[in-house]
Amino acid sequence: MTNIIAGDRIFYIGDEANKLAEITYVPTGEDKIIIDHTFVSDAARGKGYGDLLVQHVADFARAEGKKIIPLCPFAKGRMEKDASYQDVLV
Repeated sequence: MTNIIAGDRIFYIGDEANKLAEITYVPTGEDKIIIDHTFVSDAARGKGYGDLLVQHVADFARAEGKKIIPLCPFAKGRMEKDASYQDVLV
């Protein structure tokens, strides 16, 4: 199991000095968050870390009762194509 670490408006895999992958979000209003960036390092490509982070943000939003506006092209593409995310999309 890959350990996902929560920071200030960020979830990442790796350590703070050497993030293998990260996804950042910005709270907007009382009940929404914007996913604005996803990054996977060259060393971590092909391991599914981007998908894991998108899933983690979706689970976070569900737990917090928030909806997601995915502005990041990677997150937007994944979330709009997968029916399991429809409940958290704005």
